[in-house]
Amino acid sequence: MKHIAIVALMLNLGVAGVYAHERPVKMTFSGTEAASTINLKVPDSNTGEFNFAGNGTLGSFTFRNVEANGTTPQSSSTCSGSSQISFPTLAGAAVFRFQDGSLLELKLTEGSDCIDFAALEAHCTRIYQVMGGTGRFRDASGGILTLTEIAKPVLADALSNPVFFVATGEFTGTVSGMTREEEERPDERQ
Repeated sequence: MKHIAIVALMLNLGVAGVYAHERPVKMTFSGTEAASTINLKVPDSNTGEFNFAGNGTLGSFTFRNVEANGTTPQSSSTCSGSSQISFPTLAGAAVFRFQDGSLLELKLTEGSDCIDFAALEAHCTRIYQVMGGTGRFRDASGGILTLTEIAKPVLADALSNPVFFVATGEFTGTVSGMTREEEERPDERQ
């Protein structure tokens, strides 16, 4: 009887390993950022939008992010130079769209922008929780992805405020809940 219970447990654990585990992710991107017409109605914030494209461990993708960025500077141990100022990211969500049509949905959990006025660029970090998806991500149930990027202004308004930016960077982290069968499908990379 004990032997049957051990075999049943081993089979159960083996099947669970086939159906859901964490997959490491590393993907690079480039794209643009600007203010958004979407209003998240978060007090003391401006709404921004990212439009990126890239490639990596999950295949070719586009990425759209909508977020509320705080208008009051925050103190930061990693952004404290004489020409630097940090702003928090307060709320947001994002969606990856992969070449096969699969979607991966993310919720922004935290983020910040370190604006370096001397270098005329911003170092940005966003942390996302995986919320679900469609297609090969239909069972995605967790994981954390971190975006790190450098954004530089390419257009200013009539008052010389930057309003349109070019961005490059990467996503790293994990996606949970994909089956091995879904992971092993041929990806879209050439």
